Amino acid sequence: MCRTLEGCTRNAGKHAGGVVISPTTITDFAPIYADSEGHFPVTQFDKNDVETAGLVKFDFLGLRTLTIIDWALGLINPRLEREGKEPVRIESIPLDDQPSFQLLQNSETTAVFQLESRGMKELIKRLQPDCFEDIIALVALFRPGPLQSGMVDNFIDRKHGREAVSYPDETWQHESLKETLEPTYGIILYQEQVMQIAQILAGYTLGGADMLRRAMGKKKPEEMAKQRAVFEEGAINNGVDGELAMKIFDLVEKFAGYGFNKSHSAAYALVSYQTLWLKKHYPAEFMAAVMTADMDNTEKVVGLVDECFRMKLKVLPPDINAGLFRFNVNDEGAIVYGIGAIKGVGEGPIDAIIEARNKDGYFRDLFDFCARIDLKKVNKRVIEKLIMAGALDKLGPHRAALMASLNDAVKAASQHHQAEAFGQGDMFGVLTDAPEEVENKYTQVPAWPEKVWLEGERETLGLYLTGHPINAYLKELTKYTSCRLKDATPTRRDQSLTVAGLVIAARVMTTKRGTRIGIMTLDDRSGRMEVMLFSDALDKYAELLEKDKIVVVSGQVSFDDFNGGLKMSAREVLDLGSAREKFTRGLSISLLEQQIDERFYQRFMEILTPHKAGTVPVNIYYQRSDARAKLTLGTEWRVTPNDTLLEELQQLLGKDQVELEFN
Repeated sequence: MCRTLEGCTRNAGKHAGGVVISPTTITDFAPIYADSEGHFPVTQFDKNDVETAGLVKFDFLGLRTLTIIDWALGLINPRLEREGKEPVRIESIPLDDQPSFQLLQNSETTAVFQLESRGMKELIKRLQPDCFEDIIALVALFRPGPLQSGMVDNFIDRKHGREAVSYPDETWQHESLKETLEPTYGIILYQEQVMQIAQILAGYTLGGADMLRRAMGKKKPEEMAKQRAVFEEGAINNGVDGELAMKIFDLVEKFAGYGFNKSHSAAYALVSYQTLWLKKHYPAEFMAAVMTADMDNTEKVVGLVDECFRMKLKVLPPDINAGLFRFNVNDEGAIVYGIGAIKGVGEGPIDAIIEARNKDGYFRDLFDFCARIDLKKVNKRVIEKLIMAGALDKLGPHRAALMASLNDAVKAASQHHQAEAFGQGDMFGVLTDAPEEVENKYTQVPAWPEKVWLEGERETLGLYLTGHPINAYLKELTKYTSCRLKDATPTRRDQSLTVAGLVIAARVMTTKRGTRIGIMTLDDRSGRMEVMLFSDALDKYAELLEKDKIVVVSGQVSFDDFNGGLKMSAREVLDLGSAREKFTRGLSISLLEQQIDERFYQRFMEILTPHKAGTVPVNIYYQRSDARAKLTLGTEWRVTPNDTLLEELQQLLGKDQVELEFN
């Protein structure tokens, strides 16, 4: 094998009848730039000039999807081996798997290579591909040229029998082209078809057909005039009518500008199908691999976790005893969140944790964890992130206790390490305490409210994983809404309903007519719904199109033909404070005689004052041992009952002494 251009040319000379060709170097063809040590040479010609100079140009594409497939198989095959089953060989999967095509036809293609964009999903819905050839066509069709030319509509209509299939045109066609054009329903879609038509009708050689393809793509008038003459003469010599040949030539020329290389499209389509097949048959392993590939992009991971929820896959919080740097799948088929996806926790600390776990087994508690890891690599800030993300949930009573006890655990671990350095063993008992003794070491603090630990998850993971912000309001929201999102099926056309949810996505788009439309996606953990705000509603409620806001929406509900779900045209959008003002008849405060003193009165007024000028009356229910009374504060003390007001009053009095009253 020649390892240099010089060697190749020298060897070539020896095989050329004994004629010796003078040594040649790459700099005889193109100027070269390299670094100061002569490494990493780069030509200073562009790609076209390189070819003109006589060098061969190769395009190498790095495809992350191949790594995703490899990671997925790395999760699938060890499990199959444990179960005594044959491993999956991705190159041997059947290309006609009907369950996979059903998934495709439903446009459930999030995370499927090349087929996951919204526009592609719309095309899939229209095309309803049912064979591998259709996937090849999808990749070729979903480009600006075909989409704008109208050939996509022709392709779809021909596939579904709404337009006659002809080869290539109803008026101008030739039966000899059927075999070439039948897979694409008579549409000239691929560059290879252009070449085959020239060979079949006009007797072109393979090289000549490639020259025709290039000429049509570059649209050079002089070259095209030459090719027309060659095509016509060749067709007539083949017994094809000259006029018909020229009409077909015109059609070929028209579509050649949009033609796509089928070998390229087929290679992409194969990878698309392989990811589709994996998603259908091994969904947990496939999604774990995809999330690992995107673990540095929080927004993408959030979308993929949402897709897991839609697929009814269980996603567990990161776990330092069961988790890895990457996302993985446990024996029950649940996805374990990758520790490497926690913000603020790098690969180095994770490697140190896993090394300690592999060496001495699972961590028993927070104190054992801190004593066994290298605190220089896994510092206190990293451990705080792990606690907030839920990665240490199994090591203590709850996250609040873990966080409150962290200083003590780090201090004890430092003393333990110092003692070990002096050869004194575990003199502080960090590694030998009985479970009940360790439990007593934790600082006794109340557990965080759900809102607090969910915010911790959002800060470290980018999403709410073990709960949902709307959970705290479910009882209250039943007073404002018609139903949960999962039950919002209209019983008649354009039925009006009131629903509530967390805004997980919001955007404003401009239509071709220049009008603006607001679109937000609501989620209440039972289901999702897309809400449209047309001009008037958008003008009134634009400020409420804010991600992570809980809103109450009234409007017309109808079926969404695209995703098979529901959509709403909003008439009214309220935040929680406004919904409370609209639907509640009062803020109820229960007071016991023994709670009231001068300090209480002062604090009570401090809490109410910032929330005055609302519409909801404040009703005080006073109780002492011998009497009860109801007192409604004056109109100047009417309030807007937002979360801040309610939480501060509940902290002052107790959760069960502050409630909203409804009609």
